[in-house]
Amino acid sequence: MGLNEDVGRRLRMLRRERGLSLSELSRRSRVGKGTLSELESGTRNPTLETLYALATALGLPLSAVLSDPPPGGVPGSAPVTVSGSAVTAVLIERYEDEAAVTDVFRVRIRAGALQESRAHVPGTRESLMVLAGTAVVGPPDDTRTAGPGAGAHWRADMPHVYGAPDGDVEGILFVRTPATGSP
Repeated sequence: MGLNEDVGRRLRMLRRERGLSLSELSRRSRVGKGTLSELESGTRNPTLETLYALATALGLPLSAVLSDPPPGGVPGSAPVTVSGSAVTAVLIERYEDEAAVTDVFRVRIRAGALQESRAHVPGTRESLMVLAGTAVVGPPDDTRTAGPGAGAHWRADMPHVYGAPDGDVEGILFVRTPATGSP
């Protein structure tokens, strides 16, 4: 099963588990009903922004709608990669305990692009460790700048941005979603 089909199956299952119609999930996520239908049928490529909007409307971390990361990095298994307007993210780990789900992504922020992310599930926090380049991240009115070997963290339950003003940025992103948002 490919990424589109796997994501579609998970979205449909999660929507139905919550007793939501396509119309209601479309309204809550602000994703068009036609787009949502195509995603659920596996005929549309999901973008990072769209998947986050849907996961947030469902009250879940992003990893809940993505395929599980390969166990122990088993050779030959393909990592789950999704791209947005400025960020490409590869899910490398999902850690869950009683308090929260922590998704770990390898990210690339494309030079000169700006990604505006809507608020995630209440209580969600993000932390970025920069491996290369200089990132500008966080709430639009209170951004943080971090270069190689440095990190930044911010509340992700409010709108926030990702930017790379001086060239591509490579980093590791931790997204911690409270357990009230876990499946």
